Amino acid sequence: MSDVPECPGYRVGITFNLKRNQNDEYEDEQAEYDSLSTIEAIGKAISKAGCETILLEADTDLPEKLRNIKPDIVFNIAEGKGGRGREAQVPSILNLYSIPFTGSDETTLCVALDKGLAKRIVRSCRIKTPDFFIWKDKDTEIPSNLHFPVIVKPNAEGSSKGLIGNSIAKNRKELINLLCEKWDRYHQALLVEEYVSGREFTVGILGNGNEKRVFRPMEIIVSPEGNPDRSRIYSFHVKTNYQKYVRYRCPADLDPQTEEKMISCSEKIYDILECKDFARIDYILSESNEIYFIEINPLPGLAPGYSDYPMLAEYNGMGYDELVKAILNSGLKRYGMAAV
Repeated sequence: MSDVPECPGYRVGITFNLKRNQNDEYEDEQAEYDSLSTIEAIGKAISKAGCETILLEADTDLPEKLRNIKPDIVFNIAEGKGGRGREAQVPSILNLYSIPFTGSDETTLCVALDKGLAKRIVRSCRIKTPDFFIWKDKDTEIPSNLHFPVIVKPNAEGSSKGLIGNSIAKNRKELINLLCEKWDRYHQALLVEEYVSGREFTVGILGNGNEKRVFRPMEIIVSPEGNPDRSRIYSFHVKTNYQKYVRYRCPADLDPQTEEKMISCSEKIYDILECKDFARIDYILSESNEIYFIEINPLPGLAPGYSDYPMLAEYNGMGYDELVKAILNSGLKRYGMAAV
């Protein structure tokens, strides 16, 4: 008889929003949704860990499917549909039915998706973020002390959705035009943030508590030459054509003190917002070597060979299947379930 414990063989549901044929008015409409290839890659990695996988599209039938199937745990990558609280939809249902799931809960996901709200919380803990204001509608006044240039983006979107075409205003007139343009397109509050010139970095975190691992920062270097937006912004067009316009450097070329500070800030933000299992945090390092928090994504993309989070893991020595298994195990341990 073997002394090796038998694999638990869990039934793992994968909740997701599927990216479909582009029939939307705008090309970035489904930017946050996942392709079938991503869902299959996650399923394959979970199957390799000895578990059964069940695909559960996050549509209006999801509650009924969950009641009937009753998975042991859900690997959640669903972005939800509609509104700034959309990422909370699936975790709320899972909590209602007392079904364990990977990733952060509905409260953390709501706070993090609202960029302005997340920045206020992070800033209250003495972590720098560029000055900003939220333009709620066409009656919102523009602060008189606003320093230009500024960058404008939807306040509750991810995957560079809304960072398309020109997103930088150099003066008040350009800002008004940009606000009207993006309001008409996205119909939601807009974040107006002072543009900090510098280098862009992202940091990945995996796990919880004492087992938490912070991946070394990755620098994202965007070439303005030839890219459709003609800027160094990590925009939607640049991200979708990253092989042409982006170089990634990991570990980043940072002095030890700056790297350690960025890692420390990342752990602090992760804990402040009560993230679970995994997240990715973005920064700008200014020309004066100041670290500025830009945003956090506690539901980062997992598209192999494309999304930043799996790239970070790979650069830090963790392959895709191992990463998916680690996220699953992190969730299992939180619920007091045996790891696979």
